[in-house]
Amino acid sequence: MHITSAFDSGNIEIIDADARPVQLAIRRDNNSDFYQWFHFRLEGEVGQSYPLSIVNAGKAAYPAGWENYRVCASYDRQNWFRLPAQYDGETLDFAIELDRPAIYLAYFAPYSWERHLDLVAWAQGDDRVQLETLGQTLDGRDMSLLTIGDAAAAKHRVWMIARQHPGETMAEWFVEGFLEALLDEANPSARSLLADTVFHVVPNMNPDGSVRGHLRTNAAGANLNREWQEPTMERSPEVFLVRQKMLELGGDIFLDIHGDEALPFNFVAACEGVPGYDERHAQLEETFKRAYVAASPDFQTERGYDLDKPGAANMTVGTNWCGHQFRTLALTLEMPFKDNDNLPDPIEGWSPARCQQLARDIFQPIRAALSAL
Repeated sequence: MHITSAFDSGNIEIIDADARPVQLAIRRDNNSDFYQWFHFRLEGEVGQSYPLSIVNAGKAAYPAGWENYRVCASYDRQNWFRLPAQYDGETLDFAIELDRPAIYLAYFAPYSWERHLDLVAWAQGDDRVQLETLGQTLDGRDMSLLTIGDAAAAKHRVWMIARQHPGETMAEWFVEGFLEALLDEANPSARSLLADTVFHVVPNMNPDGSVRGHLRTNAAGANLNREWQEPTMERSPEVFLVRQKMLELGGDIFLDIHGDEALPFNFVAACEGVPGYDERHAQLEETFKRAYVAASPDFQTERGYDLDKPGAANMTVGTNWCGHQFRTLALTLEMPFKDNDNLPDPIEGWSPARCQQLARDIFQPIRAALSAL
C-alpha cells in the first residue's frame, strides 16, 4: 500500500501505515489551527479492502461536519462518488475496496489550479470577456478578474467572488457553471442580463491556500473572509486587491460563494447586522430569495445561519463590508459538503454537477433583484 498527497491541493499525514485501520491525520493550514480539508491518493492491490482512520477528525475546525458525512472518491479524478464513513466524536473511519490500483480520496471533489487556469483561459477567448490581473498573492500567483459584458454601457454591475476559503471547492465548481451559462449565446437569460449588466467575477480568491491544501486560510494563515475591513498587501493581498477594484468600480449586487461543513442545505446569509441596514436591503434580499426558490428546487430558505442582531455584524466579513460600503444587496451563498437533504443523491451527494446547476439557476434571482433596484 502507498499513500501520497504530494500534488496540487493534497493534504494528509501518515501516522501509522502498518496499523489496521491505517492511521492518518489532516495537516493544519500554514500558521493556523484550521484544518478539515483532505485530499490524497491510495495505491494498493485490486480487490483488497483498506480500512482508514483520520485520527484527528474530532479536533478539526468544524467537527459537526463529520456527522452523516460521506467521503468523496474517484479513480479517474473526473467522476466522484461517495463512500460511507463513521464518526465517533474523535476519529473518522472509512474503508475502500479497490476496483483499480489507485484511488483519490477527498473532503469534496477538488478543483485544481490547472483547471482554474483552464477556466480563465477559456473565458477570455470570448470577445465579451476582459481578463485583468489585479496583482499577485504571497506565493506569487495571479489574482484574476474576469469582466463580462460592456462595462461602459451597462446600467448595472454584479460582483461574484468565490473560494475565499480554499477547501470550499464547490464554490469554484459553481463559478465554472455560472460562466459557462453566462457565455452561452443560446441562453436567453444570459443574453438578457448581458444586455444591460456587466459581471465582475473572481473565480478563486485564494489561489495559494487552494494549491497548499488549506481549508480556510491563505499562505500567511489569514482567513480572508475576516480581512475585509483593513486588508494589507503583507497579510491578505487577495482581499486588498479585489476590495480596491470594488471601491474603484462600485456595484449593485455582491455575491460571495462558499460551502458549509455542517448544514446539508443550500442557503444565503445576508448583511442584516450592518450599520445602516434598512428596508431596502431587506426587500432586495427577499426578492432574491423568493426568485431563487422558484428557480431551483435545490435552494431553500428555512435552514441557515442565525441572524445578526442590528448593529452586531462582523464588519471584517466580505458580505457585511460590501453590504455596508455600497448600501446594496450583498449575500453569501452557502452549499453543502455533504448533500442537500431536501433532494439527496445516494451516489454522489452534493456534487460538482449540482453546483453548476445551482449556478445556472441564479440568473432569475439576479434579474429579479436588479429589477427591484
